[in-house]
Amino acid sequence: MSSEVSTSRTEERERWTSDVAFYFAAVGAAVGFGNVWRFPSLAADYGGGAFFIPYLLALFLIGIPLLILEVSLGQHFQTGDVGVFGSFHPRFRAVGIVSVSLAYVVVTYYTVLIAWVLHAFFDSWSADAPWDEEGMTGGKAVGYFMSNIIGSETVGEGGLPTRIVWANVGYSFIVWFSIWACLAGGARWTGRIAYFTMGFPIVMLFVFLIKAVTLDGAEDGIKEYIGIWDMSVLSERPDCWSTAVGQIFFSIGVTFGIMTAFGSYNERKGPAVTRSVVIALANSLFSFISGFAVFSSMGHLAKLEGITVNEVPYKGFSLVFGTWPVVFGSFVGGVHWVRLLFLFLFLLGIDSGFGLLEGSLTALADTAFLAGYKKYQISACMALCGWLLSIIYCTDAGLNFLDVVDFYVNFIMLFVGFLETFAAGWMYGFAGQVKKFGSSAVYAYLFANFGSVIIASIPWFFVEFKSVWGGLLALVLSYTVFIIITIHCLKIHMDKSGEVWSLSDTFYDLAFGNIMALREELKISVGFLPKIWAYMMKQFIPHIILILFFNLAVAKREDGSPQFSGYGEYTQWPYQIMGYGVTFFAIFIFALGLIVPDIYKSFDKILPEDAKTEGGVEMTA
Repeated sequence: MSSEVSTSRTEERERWTSDVAFYFAAVGAAVGFGNVWRFPSLAADYGGGAFFIPYLLALFLIGIPLLILEVSLGQHFQTGDVGVFGSFHPRFRAVGIVSVSLAYVVVTYYTVLIAWVLHAFFDSWSADAPWDEEGMTGGKAVGYFMSNIIGSETVGEGGLPTRIVWANVGYSFIVWFSIWACLAGGARWTGRIAYFTMGFPIVMLFVFLIKAVTLDGAEDGIKEYIGIWDMSVLSERPDCWSTAVGQIFFSIGVTFGIMTAFGSYNERKGPAVTRSVVIALANSLFSFISGFAVFSSMGHLAKLEGITVNEVPYKGFSLVFGTWPVVFGSFVGGVHWVRLLFLFLFLLGIDSGFGLLEGSLTALADTAFLAGYKKYQISACMALCGWLLSIIYCTDAGLNFLDVVDFYVNFIMLFVGFLETFAAGWMYGFAGQVKKFGSSAVYAYLFANFGSVIIASIPWFFVEFKSVWGGLLALVLSYTVFIIITIHCLKIHMDKSGEVWSLSDTFYDLAFGNIMALREELKISVGFLPKIWAYMMKQFIPHIILILFFNLAVAKREDGSPQFSGYGEYTQWPYQIMGYGVTFFAIFIFALGLIVPDIYKSFDKILPEDAKTEGGVEMTA
């Protein structure tokens, strides 16, 4: 989502008026429904407090460094994802295309989530609404929402859709129109809205928290949240590690082009590290506090229904709508509290919707072939197309479609995260490295790093008799062999050049020279960037994300079958096919750009002369 900006007389690009405006917009885009119901649901599913271990590791070792990368790149290059990654290498324009395409896929179903909340808000004024009924149970609350709001009571055999819920089509239109109106009205208008759409939910979250923790049974819920640590899930359910990274990516908004777009509206002087850390920590803090509010309500609901907290049968979407409306409905003036809850969720979702569309919109608005169009025109076209695409989620089986597509998007996001970090750590200055060290040494070193990970992943994930130690042995042996080959190739190249080089210095330059050059270039625009960030971006983060991608690909379902062979209990047609389609569409977009780089050339933007890379890569224009 854009925020309040001012336009310089010397340049057309909009600017944030202050860091506060940037923070409100960025945190607003990051904080959304996932903080309120997905994070608490994951904690409940993955061992309570034990889930904090992979979550926090993912936040500090992967999420924050990747957020720093995106904000820094946007701020330095003053453009969106396509222009940024295309500047590293023309073939990597496709990375930006994939990221903003996925953002658009997400916003098509995310807006329907908001539409359901909006529907529930207006429905709460109906005489038939059950929110203030005495003795309302969680089951009745969820059932009413599913049947009367989503309309799923008419779903056909096999979970197939039978009708379009036209009320939700209408509410979806209102949501899309609201997003368009905020973007079309200019960044100043959008920025003013951001203060409210983010500020009000923060205030209300603390109000809900205070009310929830004072309820009878709240301590039982809190104990289940942070007092019970089932550490066995960390080894017995290894997909929790990949899921934690996916939650971080989705929650703080990386790999969607959002933060790159936001960074591009900053002046080319400013502390990107500080900004990124504040955004990430604010987002996680919101998730943690939401967890206390949700689990406190679960504890109270369990007390009312005479069951234990872990017997409360709600996860994900149902977790919030099966607990909070029941709990808030029991307060004095209960139905008004429920309405306030729906308003809270609507505002929480709408600024994330702005952010998702802004990531795609910035990438398109910056392109040369759309230079003659106003931003309101581009956003109107995107909103109209998005609304039409979102109708499939407005059927009575909309929640099924949403659940499946969301799973596959979260899966492919790990792949995009790998591509982004690989592009920054390895593709920046790649041509210069080949010229300096020779292609044999560069490619041998590349294979030592990623070929060894792929080889080690075979015994880790892809054979019947998996072996952790076998994988480690394969990793060490293959890495060692190709490092030896790399050193040999370097020596040959050094001898041919006739220059007197130190092998250790040359090898360090091969290993870190390009990422250190990127760091020095970015420092011109973003200030302090720690060396540890550069080391991790080159030699740690892309490797770990690739392993986690493989880990999630082979994760098992409850019946023991591979999760990727068919998510949940959904039928192959249309659900799994639609999920596979999203996955392979993203892979196809990237592969096409990799093979035929000029196919995305029209997405380039002519950048300012001082924003061109200095890392040995010729900028495209």
